[in-house]
Amino acid sequence: MKFLLISLLLLSALASANETQPLHAKLEPFRPYLNQHWQGDLTQPGKTEKVIDRALWSRALNGQAIKTVHSINNGEYGGESFIFWDEKKQSLAYYYFTTAGFYTHGTMEFNVQSGEIMALENVENNQNGITQVKSLSRILPDGTLQTKSSYLQNGNWVDGHSATYQPVAAQPIRFK
Repeated sequence: MKFLLISLLLLSALASANETQPLHAKLEPFRPYLNQHWQGDLTQPGKTEKVIDRALWSRALNGQAIKTVHSINNGEYGGESFIFWDEKKQSLAYYYFTTAGFYTHGTMEFNVQSGEIMALENVENNQNGITQVKSLSRILPDGTLQTKSSYLQNGNWVDGHSATYQPVAAQPIRFK
């Protein structure tokens, strides 16, 4: 028990230290997202089966990137992404890899005034005919994270998922 308590204290200290570790200057606006576990309900209206997404954003690669990891319904689907400053494009860029075998790559902008993250990504190897995704995310004044997306699927833009993520206690992000 004593070992567990000491381990938890050390992990907590490391997480706190990570919050103050340097980030690439272009990644600084993302600091409020870091080291926070998020949980959102992606259940579609009228459906009874819950679709719960859990995510964690963290500093990566000595502050040159941000890593996000998420898992839907404890590993039914999940993915990892790296967000970084692309010097050549002079833009925030990212890659997202999924357990479904497809991946995306895109660019994003952080609007400092509104606190919104606007992203446009190209989708590779999607089995459902999705070739692009647009998304909008922001942390609301109450501390929740709101997301909304749309997909270019078979040549038509369609509404994607939207959710409000709550900050939650640390929990494992699982993949099956």
